[in-house]
Amino acid sequence: MRTSFMGCPVDILSMSETVELAVRAIRVRRRVQHVALNVAKLVNMRFDPVLAADVMSSDVVGVDGMGVVWGGRALGLPISSRVTGIDLMSEILGVCAREGFRPYFLGAKPQTLQRAAENVRKRHPEIQIAGLRDGYFTREQESGVVRDIRDSGADCLFIGMPTPRKERFLAAHRDEVETPFIMGVGGSFDILAGEVRRAPALMQRFGMEWLYRIYQEPRRMWWRYARTNALFAGLLARELIRRRTGGFAPPASGGVGG
Repeated sequence: MRTSFMGCPVDILSMSETVELAVRAIRVRRRVQHVALNVAKLVNMRFDPVLAADVMSSDVVGVDGMGVVWGGRALGLPISSRVTGIDLMSEILGVCAREGFRPYFLGAKPQTLQRAAENVRKRHPEIQIAGLRDGYFTREQESGVVRDIRDSGADCLFIGMPTPRKERFLAAHRDEVETPFIMGVGGSFDILAGEVRRAPALMQRFGMEWLYRIYQEPRRMWWRYARTNALFAGLLARELIRRRTGGFAPPASGGVGG
């Protein structure tokens, strides 16, 4: 079910429904691009037109962050749960192992990517990884990366490059790579490599992963989360006011979709 949340398309799907869409795309060789929507991405879309265009043009916009779940419920959307990017990736890798589908990993540092692949192979000894390529390539090397992905015959492409590089890469090459299922996975390679720990299950349930990330990387993460969480709270409050006042609300400050 596709609907709109604060001007952004969202697909209200369960984990099994999302995996089914990915498998169907692989079987019929028809491209489906998935993006996982969280609070930071929703906020940053308003200031980054490249990111906004990538999300708006994606075939599946999944609900990743608990902030989106709670905000959607506050606005009356029938969102019962979320489908996190790392969990979806893990589920699809399991399907790849069982069905013989071949994933391609793109992004992260070389050593991180190798560790992630090793750990995936330990968990799924039967899996065949179509290829690995770290995210540290130049513009001049980009065509070679695209060619390697295409020639690998990969069934799914997991991209762990930062915004807006990932979005620019996909905007230019999503058709050229000829991969049926494409998914941005953020820092999931770091988690698969064991370099970043996920929050405890209880913190995940209450949407407190951001606090755990700040605990692990306080210098890098505290301002990012403070900024996006505060902006999201303001945007949500404005939308609630708009609905309760029959469409009037104070104007938002600039940016895409403001």
